[in-house]
Amino acid sequence: MASSDDDFSMKTMISAGSAFSGDFRVAGGMMVDGDIDGNVEISGNIIIGDKARVRGNIAARSATIRGIVIGDVTAPEGIKLMPTSTVIGDVSTHRLQVEDKVVLHGNCISIPDVERYDQETAMQNQSKEIRNKAFAR
Repeated sequence: MASSDDDFSMKTMISAGSAFSGDFRVAGGMMVDGDIDGNVEISGNIIIGDKARVRGNIAARSATIRGIVIGDVTAPEGIKLMPTSTVIGDVSTHRLQVEDKVVLHGNCISIPDVERYDQETAMQNQSKEIRNKAFAR
């Protein structure tokens, strides 16, 4: 994963016992130990703690997940799924690290080549749109 300054300095934190509802964007890194019900867009790195629960899509530069995510995770620089993590949704990255005892229920794109990654991601997004339209009827 990246080794920039915000790897270690999380500018935003949702602490344990806190809950947030709604979509939001954060510049820089973020640590989540509480609950989020909404989509999260981070320009830096995100860490989902072991007691954290996120119900929504996550888009970040990189992601380390220890808690529960019900939604898609897109982090081009890397995704780490730690032993306490559960992801019910699709993951998309150039580098994926999956530890023992992880629950991952969804599709996975992990391709180092940027051009192929972009093509596969576009095809997956198109497929999702078609599926969503079919279920909306």
